[in-house]
Amino acid sequence: MLEREKKIEVLMVEDSLDDSELTEFAIVQAKDNIRFIRFSDGMDALNFIFGKKKFEGQEIQNGLKLVLLDIDLPTLDGFEVLRKIRGDYSTRMVPVVMLTSSIDERDMHMAYELGANSYVIKPNGFDGYVKKIGSLAFYWSCVNERPYQT
Repeated sequence: MLEREKKIEVLMVEDSLDDSELTEFAIVQAKDNIRFIRFSDGMDALNFIFGKKKFEGQEIQNGLKLVLLDIDLPTLDGFEVLRKIRGDYSTRMVPVVMLTSSIDERDMHMAYELGANSYVIKPNGFDGYVKKIGSLAFYWSCVNERPYQT
């Protein structure tokens, strides 16, 4: 199987079940071979990414195509998750898109200062959401190229 034909791994860290289901629907509408892994808690997401606790023994997830990261999360917020991803050599190149409801300029500045690749405000309304998130998924999963770390 060619590399581009493999399932695409997208890690979604979102504590709202409604938002995560709508996001998954929108992305699958744009690109149907995307495989999602979803966590509702920042600490669980980091344990998965770095192979800790119940994920011990698995490889560090530096081959993810995309991390969709909300800011307001239980246990560990999105900024702290982003800080940890960017602070580790093995995951610093993983694309991270902050997908949030926050329109606060301070949040946007903080996200970019910490190394977010993009800051996307969740659109209102079903059609707008599906269109915006679908284009985001298409770009990061099909258009964007990045080097993989060994």
